[in-house]
Amino acid sequence: MAWFKKEKYTTLKPPVMKDRIPEGLWTKCENCFNLVLTKDFEENLKVCKKCNHHHRLTARERIAMLADEGTFQEMFSNVQPTDPLGFVDSKPYSERLKAAQKASGHDEAVVVGKAEIDGIPVGLGVMVFEFVGGSMGSVVGERITRLIEYCTEYSLPLVIVSASGGARMQEGILSLMQMAKTSGALSRLAEKKVPFISVLTNPTTAGVMASYASLGDVIIAEPDALIGFAGPRVIQQTINQILPKGFQKSEFVLEHGFLDKVVHRKDLKKTIALFLHYFTGQKPRSWSDEEVTEASENRVSA
Repeated sequence: MAWFKKEKYTTLKPPVMKDRIPEGLWTKCENCFNLVLTKDFEENLKVCKKCNHHHRLTARERIAMLADEGTFQEMFSNVQPTDPLGFVDSKPYSERLKAAQKASGHDEAVVVGKAEIDGIPVGLGVMVFEFVGGSMGSVVGERITRLIEYCTEYSLPLVIVSASGGARMQEGILSLMQMAKTSGALSRLAEKKVPFISVLTNPTTAGVMASYASLGDVIIAEPDALIGFAGPRVIQQTINQILPKGFQKSEFVLEHGFLDKVVHRKDLKKTIALFLHYFTGQKPRSWSDEEVTEASENRVSA
């Protein structure tokens, strides 16, 4: 007779983890790798509180941050991308466009329209970096040109927020033509003495930087943004020299006279409103009379 006998065997169930951390609760800073609650991270406009690194915003987040609530009206969305060259690399350009539209939720690499910034009407353009790296193709150039022409016609201050890797290679010379087209439209805007504020974010490079992004009456950048024409690695290999520390970062570019101001993201809307007040004389909605007087005095002393 067996010493041990068990009539019925029971199967042990794996323990249930009741304290499992919900997905997306924490966000890791891509610069210092500090963990922060996603809710706090987003409330701080996606800026790391530990190292001050400015993470990339989507176009919708950027519009929500700058434009007064409910004032943005998209324009020229009827201008849609095509495949004029029938370009094929590892896959057809037409398929790349569809994949980019699905991934980004946008039909092209720029959103343009009219809005109000602290009560002051403006034409607003925001580039969509998540759409093929914010590259400038025919549609980007056409939408921005139409926005510039609209601002010229109605004497509306222009604000463009750039985030781009440059011209779109799949459209060849047609993408490069957008540099001349947008620059020409801005010259007519300047002739009419309508202000243009250019905001550079990380990254703003190549064809976009070499055209409308560098032609603002005031050029503002976010901290630590990559700004330049070719990338640092390409330049270093071309000139065969070690580049200075922080080369092409916004603080370096400011120090060498190309920028007017480097502005923390939380102060960006207020700073743009201040420049709009200087250019147009219109009072920002949130300002008191004392703030208007102080701004006027600072302008005279400057």
